[in-house]
This record gives sequence, structure tokens and C-alpha cells, in this order.
Amino acid sequence: MEAALALIGEDLKNVELQFKKDLQSDVPLIRKVGEYVLSSGGKRIRPALLLLSAKLCGYHGDRHVPLASVIEFIHTATLLHDDVVDNANLRRGLASANTLWGNEASVLVGDFLFSKSFSLMVADGDLNVLKVLSGATTIIAEGEVLQLVCTSDLDVTTERYIEVVKSKTAILLSAACQSGAILGKASSEREVALQNFGMELGIAFQLVDDTLDYVASEEQFGKSIGHDLEEGKITLPLIHTLQHCTAAEKEKIAEVVDKDVLDEDDFAAVFELVHQYGGIDHAVTVAKDYVARCKAYLDVFEDSPEKYALVNLADYVVTRVK
Repeated sequence: MEAALALIGEDLKNVELQFKKDLQSDVPLIRKVGEYVLSSGGKRIRPALLLLSAKLCGYHGDRHVPLASVIEFIHTATLLHDDVVDNANLRRGLASANTLWGNEASVLVGDFLFSKSFSLMVADGDLNVLKVLSGATTIIAEGEVLQLVCTSDLDVTTERYIEVVKSKTAILLSAACQSGAILGKASSEREVALQNFGMELGIAFQLVDDTLDYVASEEQFGKSIGHDLEEGKITLPLIHTLQHCTAAEKEKIAEVVDKDVLDEDDFAAVFELVHQYGGIDHAVTVAKDYVARCKAYLDVFEDSPEKYALVNLADYVVTRVK
């Protein structure tokens, strides 16, 4: 991961400076909340994907840094809204913004970041980039609603779950890679390859995130462990378990999922079943398959440090589960 990011280290530093510039507002609370969330230790994977993709496609201009900042603004806006919807109290190991400033401020600052992102996209002036990023933002919103519809549905299929993951998470990684290709004026074949690379990588990334909710410590994960279960989110480790457990065990899981507040015994009961039926191993195996597929899309590019950096970034995704 570090080696991959070292290739674009200077650009990433400039992206951080761009954040501060783009957060300028006459309303101090906007800067305070925005800077808090943006500076709370994210890996910057989405901006990195845009920067590396642009570099891979031979881009040498100066538009990549502002657009990488836009990608992270969109992502940060979704985090602010997600934490309100999920009643989250931790984000990247720190108190979430809604815990510190309340739901109203989190939603409204999220709205500011969304609207600011569109202003910056328009200022960039490339209609192709605007089409990709605005389309991704719409799909993200649809994904949030689709996830809400699927809440506590023990009969949700793997296919529907992947549909939610594509919309909620993977589409922005895909858009970041595709935007980099557009900046580099890549051929349609290479643009589609990077678009697909980002989509498959994004699915793998979310699969691992959902798995960490069952295996990580809060210090490692930076979020409350078991929070997905408490919120009624039926993710792949649990879907696999539900497809293989007994009727009585499914009923036990249903009782836990239906509760508003879970205790340690509730978590333990479900976690034990997930491990018993191989839910973790299954999800990790599926994530590794997506990583293998995403790396194959890079075969249309000649070998280069940028290509290897993207490959390493993809491999990093599945190393987060120990």
C-alpha cells in the first residue's frame, strides 16, 4: 500500500491542500466539520485511484489534483450521511461527526460537500468527467435507498447484496478510475478496462469491510464491531450462513436482527454461527476472486510503475482480513 502511494506522494499532498482550499466558507461550522472528517485518517484510496489511473494513461496536466479532491468530497459527504442513517458513533477510530455536532450539522455539511463537488466539476469544464461523476453520485444515492429496503431481510440474495455494494461503494472507485482515463485521453478500450477495474476492486473492498465487522477489533477497524448486525445489514458472511444453517438457527438470527439494541450474548450467538458455517472464509474467497478479476483488466496496459501500483493497491484490499 505504502509503495503504491509513494508513486503519487506529491500529488496526494497537493490533494490535501486542495481540500482546505475547497472547504473555504463564510460559515465556520462547515470548515470545522469538513476538516474534522477529511483529516481523520482515511487511506485516500479513491483519490489515489484517480491519480494513478491518470498517470497510467499518460496524463501530465494539473486537473488531476482538483478532481481527486472532488472524489474525496463526494465520499466524505456519503460518510456524513451514512453515519446519521446508521446512528454510528465511531468513524476511523474517532468520534463520528454526528456524535460531536449532531445529526443536523452532519447532514447539512454533507449537503454542502455534495453541492461543492458539483461546482468544482463544472469549473473543471470536462463534460465527460461531469457525466461520469454526476452519474456515480446518483447511483450512490440509489444504493443507499436500496440498502434501506433490504434492511433486516433474511432472504436477501447474494445477487441483490452485490447490487447494493456496486451502487453504494464500488461505483465511486469505478468513476475515479474512469475519470483518470478520461484525463489521460485513453482509448475507449482502456477507459472501459479502468472503469471495470475500479468496479471489481470496489466490490472486493466492501466485501472485506463487511467481513471485518465480524472479525476485527474496534481499534483495527475504526468502527464499532457488530454495528452492521445491529443496524440489520445483511452482508455476505451472514447471507452465506443463512443459506447453510438450520431453520432453528435462522430463527435465532432473525430474533437478534429484529432487536433494536444488541447485547454481547446476541453478538456472540450470531458470530459463532457465522464462523461455524464458514461465512468469513466464503466472503474472503469471493473478495479474492473479485481482486483477481480486477487485476486482469489491467492486461491491456503495458508494464509500468503505475500499473504495478494499481495491482498492489488491489492486493492490499484483501490483506486487511487477518
